[in-house]
Amino acid sequence: MFLVTGATGDIGRRVVRLLRQREQSVRAFVRLTSPYGELEHRGAEIFIGDLKHDKDIAKACRGVQYIISSHGSDSDTLALDYRANIELIDQAKANQVQHFVFISVLGVDRGYEDAPVFKAKRAVERYLVASGLNYTILRPAGLASNLLPLAERFRDTGLYILIGDPKNRTSIVSTDDLARIAVDSVSIPGALNQIFPVGGPEILYRGDIPQIFGRIFNKEPIIINSPLLAVDGLRAMLGLINPQAQKALGTFRTLLSNEFFCRKEEIANIEQTFSFSLETLESFLKRYLAV
Repeated sequence: MFLVTGATGDIGRRVVRLLRQREQSVRAFVRLTSPYGELEHRGAEIFIGDLKHDKDIAKACRGVQYIISSHGSDSDTLALDYRANIELIDQAKANQVQHFVFISVLGVDRGYEDAPVFKAKRAVERYLVASGLNYTILRPAGLASNLLPLAERFRDTGLYILIGDPKNRTSIVSTDDLARIAVDSVSIPGALNQIFPVGGPEILYRGDIPQIFGRIFNKEPIIINSPLLAVDGLRAMLGLINPQAQKALGTFRTLLSNEFFCRKEEIANIEQTFSFSLETLESFLKRYLAV
């Protein structure tokens, strides 16, 4: 039995889907208000709970052999990105879970002090490594699925808003590939107790993304390149009325102002370890946009 947290998110939904395609038993941890109908239809066991409640985590972990932690947070980083994962690890130990897969983030080890999500995930990584559990930690760069709404807007308008330096490099990974790597990590010997940076097969400039959109839709992109000062101004205003949102924007600014890409040898290592070729961003978008 697999337990998947964040089961209705971009990564978790694909993990559950793949596990059920392989006829694996899976328990999907979801919130009551989440759209979990597809998971139920596919035969997943639905566990309705709240990751902020330790008792729910304890119940969800009973009788499972594998845990894939794919949940994130919109703003409550301390409760969800940190505390919930620490409790999941503790319960995994108590229930003698065979393997724990943790979805972290690329760059988590760089010491970004203004990015709460990065700090929380790095602390969880350290705790997991020291736990004595069998583990695999995946550090993805940007997710291709995050670009789908931008691509849909581009299809309608031809407009692409690019905040920050268009020359910053990125390695956007197919979210389907990431789900496959997460699932396969529990059975591939080369993934045991390893930390993997995970990106797509290409190192792209951020300014390449609207050009890819333009090729897909045969439309010349209208690019609005906004400076990071706009984000800084918004953060300053939020600090007066919503300090929690201001902190969340710290992570957002970190993502916009730095490069997040995998080296070619890191990509080659992923493809060799998991025995498949990673999908390009353009291929992913064409599949989902039915182009």
